[in-house]
Amino acid sequence: MDGLSLNAEPIFDDETEEFEIDGECAMTEYVGQSGIIEGENPVPPAVGMEFETYEDVYYFYNCYAKVHGFGVRVSNTWYRKSRERYRGKLSCSSAGFKKKSEANRPRPETRTGCPAMIKFRLMENKRWRIIEVELEHNHLVSPSTEKFYKSHRNISSGSKRSLQMDANQDIQKIRLFRTVIIDPDDDRKLNIDEGEFRNTIDQTNNHLILKPGDAQALHSFFTDLQLVNPDFFYVMDLNEKGCLRNVFWAEARFKAAYSYFGDVVRIDTACLTTKYEVPLVVIAGVNHHGQSVPLGCGLIAGETVESFIWLLRAWLTYMVGRPPQTIIIAQSRAMQTAIADVLPRSAHCISLSHIMKKVPEELGGLHEYEVIKKAFTKAIYQSSRIEEFEAAWEDMILHHRIRDHKWLQTLHDDRKHWAPVYLKDTFLAGMVSVTLSEREASPFDEYLANHTSLKVFLNSYNQCLKEIYLREALADTESRNSSFMLKSRFYFEMQLSKVYTNHIFEKFQIEVEGMFSCLSTRQVSIDGSVVTYIVKEHEVENVNEARDYEVTLNTAVAEVLCACGLFNLEGFLCRHALCVLSQNSFEEIPPQYILSRWRKDIHRSYILDYGCNLIDTKNPVHRYDNLYKCAVKLVEEGRKSRERYKFTLEALGEILNKVSLQDHNTL
Repeated sequence: MDGLSLNAEPIFDDETEEFEIDGECAMTEYVGQSGIIEGENPVPPAVGMEFETYEDVYYFYNCYAKVHGFGVRVSNTWYRKSRERYRGKLSCSSAGFKKKSEANRPRPETRTGCPAMIKFRLMENKRWRIIEVELEHNHLVSPSTEKFYKSHRNISSGSKRSLQMDANQDIQKIRLFRTVIIDPDDDRKLNIDEGEFRNTIDQTNNHLILKPGDAQALHSFFTDLQLVNPDFFYVMDLNEKGCLRNVFWAEARFKAAYSYFGDVVRIDTACLTTKYEVPLVVIAGVNHHGQSVPLGCGLIAGETVESFIWLLRAWLTYMVGRPPQTIIIAQSRAMQTAIADVLPRSAHCISLSHIMKKVPEELGGLHEYEVIKKAFTKAIYQSSRIEEFEAAWEDMILHHRIRDHKWLQTLHDDRKHWAPVYLKDTFLAGMVSVTLSEREASPFDEYLANHTSLKVFLNSYNQCLKEIYLREALADTESRNSSFMLKSRFYFEMQLSKVYTNHIFEKFQIEVEGMFSCLSTRQVSIDGSVVTYIVKEHEVENVNEARDYEVTLNTAVAEVLCACGLFNLEGFLCRHALCVLSQNSFEEIPPQYILSRWRKDIHRSYILDYGCNLIDTKNPVHRYDNLYKCAVKLVEEGRKSRERYKFTLEALGEILNKVSLQDHNTL
């Protein structure tokens, strides 16, 4: 009998008689003979995860095993008398030992009795829940191993419809199952029933405040979207009394966009901090036109660590465990704690625009407020080195005697997450504003105001998404078909006019123009192939003053680095680096400084050709999805009566014959 893992839920077997099947034969009913699992699924299995089918559990664990370098086999499957499966155990392919053979030349033992495994069980809600997990192996496993395991040669039917992409498109292909539940505490059960909501509870921040009709609107919203979009994903969190607490949802287009623009994301919690009627949290990225694009949406009960952890885990699970390089958040201790727990490998930055918006509220009551505000702003925006920032900050604190101000103390403690001088080594893709005039917009700004109700927002959600993707498609067309008047004779300006989108090229041209305000480029040292320069530039605020910027150039590998840090901030080279390249006779910008995320010719799978009735007929994914939606509508109409059913079957037969005839004529 299997030992009981400490990381397990209690198991209550049914009283009915059952039988057990050992070994890999239990999988023959659905394991295919061709195809290789594509994509990756680094999310480890955990007690409490739920899946729609037995096959989904196998597919999930097999994907995890492929990434981590081991194979999977079915150790046990339990059946009831009705031959219905109700429990299973998947193990590492090195589990157990082979039976001794009496052959003259028995095969060598390859198994090690490895304990790594998962156990899962069919629950009352007809979902399969992982009830026991052991992740440790007693042998070496390596993700880079070239060993080809038998279990990796199938794509389970549990993946209802894998997202078929063109061969040259780099995108995750593993389908994440709609009902995967990750409990942030791992010590209590979540029994989710998407069709039942209760909205009365006395505990603060422990449930969503829903008005009459909101629960039904939310349920209809999810079911309608899933009906027409098979890749729509949602998950809900109920509190201990069964009341709806948190919700997360995403679409296939969100995951596709994340594969292109997921290096830097912003978590927009403005609806929580400004007390909107809809407690919406939007996880967003920025596309190659500088437009905000949604990557995930959630409704949460309150700004608590628990809710943020649940939301981030749900989002990360949907994104198949791939964390972003950088996360931008509002000033929130709860969110910072949640990110440290769920996304420890991602750099997190606090939105500078959010901080500046809070200045009147936090400092407005101080004596000499305007003078303090000016000193505060100068320390942030006019410091190019850490020493300058620290000196200016200390001078402000001492001169105005505000060392004990709690908000300023908190800001200074967090300065490495928001002060521009500390963020020069963090890639931000232009998503952190460094000027007072810039504003960070949410994808849903135009459709969501303080008093917008949940029902109104849900009704306008699809229209909002259409406008977001239409705006992106139109910007694509404009960038492809427009030409710019060059502002210099530098060849690299012409070079990037052919590569960058209009929005990014216009920002780059500001740096090209800025080269003319750089007074001199002086070499100060040389160490082998590494040369250091000082570029002197006129101050923007005071043309009578100049500032020095240190730029290093490695001529052997064409690497250039400026102390201003603009490349990491915006994603293109600054005027100081351009001056150094120009002085060293570089006609073109080195390719490593031309990011693919800004290119006008980047082809995204989620953007349609809007000249074809909103369907890109060249893309098989779009053809499939559109036909699927039409077929679902037809099925819904055909099932309403026996007459409609017969008529629909006949009509479908005629259509199939016509399609086949069309194929024959084409041949």
